[in-house]
Amino acid sequence: MLPASNSKDQRIPTILAFALLPLSGFATDIYIPSLPSMGNSLRATSLQVQLTLTLFLVSYGVSQLFLGSLLDAYGRYKMSFISLLVFIVASVLIAIIPNLYVIYAMRIIQGITVAIIVIAKRAYFVDVYEGKQLQHYLSMFTIIWSAGPIVAPFLGGYFQHYFGWQSNFYFLAGLAAVIAVLEYFYSGETIRHRTEFNLKTIAGLYVEMIRTTTFSLGILMLCFAYSMVIMYNMTGPFIIEHHFKLTPVIAGYCSLILGLAWMLGGFVGRALINRPFFSKLLVNVVLQLIVVGLMILSSYFLSNLYTMVFFAFLIHVGAGFTYNNYFAYCLGRFPKNAGMSGGLTGGMVYVILSLLTYLVVAAIPAKDMAHLSYSYLVFIACSLIVMLLLLKLNRQPAVTDS
Repeated sequence: MLPASNSKDQRIPTILAFALLPLSGFATDIYIPSLPSMGNSLRATSLQVQLTLTLFLVSYGVSQLFLGSLLDAYGRYKMSFISLLVFIVASVLIAIIPNLYVIYAMRIIQGITVAIIVIAKRAYFVDVYEGKQLQHYLSMFTIIWSAGPIVAPFLGGYFQHYFGWQSNFYFLAGLAAVIAVLEYFYSGETIRHRTEFNLKTIAGLYVEMIRTTTFSLGILMLCFAYSMVIMYNMTGPFIIEHHFKLTPVIAGYCSLILGLAWMLGGFVGRALINRPFFSKLLVNVVLQLIVVGLMILSSYFLSNLYTMVFFAFLIHVGAGFTYNNYFAYCLGRFPKNAGMSGGLTGGMVYVILSLLTYLVVAAIPAKDMAHLSYSYLVFIACSLIVMLLLLKLNRQPAVTDS
């Protein structure tokens, strides 16, 4: 098979690359409406079931810290293709072996394989495109990725209602299998600059990236923004199905609405791409703080599904806006080490948010709208602190990033 970089027509490989970007979202969100039912089926507590999501996020994040450098050294295609096959097997095993500890192990494997796939496909665009075309595609990443959080829980609600929680993982296996067949026939290797896999060199590059102030603080902003989504995914279905006594289908529709909010935030981010960087992000965080304050007040006087989703929608729009702006910036900062910068960005974000969200969910259990609003407040307050620090650093003459 000829490398894709030798082909004049990149349309099909590009479409396949975009199709795989939402895989992490599908792997985390497809079974969100099934969390309460999984707990009942496996005789597990809510925290034990939520741990299946946390383990995926931890393995997905930790893997990205070193897998990016491997992909920069040995290429993208073979590792991502093999990972797709392993992901299929892990998905099937989760469905056919209803044992909590087997599920834990398979979710860790899924996190590692999805990390390889997503990093490889992010790097694909840096390999193949450049200039304004590359910037155009980078700005589309979070919007395309949003297809996962939008579509996955919507489908998952119906899968749970009609076929049970196992059907979600059969679907993941089937989806990955279809894409794997197309990848085999149409995709190939695209790496242009291989870098030697040297731990000392890799550590030095990571240190250089992290010491870049706006890059490292941007990672924190990405973390707090996406933590709001993951926190809702871990708690929302329990509030809807246990507190409001509604069905998994309704939980799926609510996740669909909030996924649209995240995508809308990405579109707003693209529309305002030429506005002053730090100013627009500070305004966004302040607006989120106002909304969460109103949500807290409302939870004591008018607590129902509609008000909860309304306020959550506004907060998720802001989160999507933040993520869109900082993701494009962080990923495009080091084009000669696209795999490593993408791996470090995604890895740090997922490691931090997986631990942070699990701690917040454990400290503020999924009971009602009030608890959800307090959880949002934690992440928004952290975002505000980082934004104030960014503004302070940006006023210093030594800081030139924007």
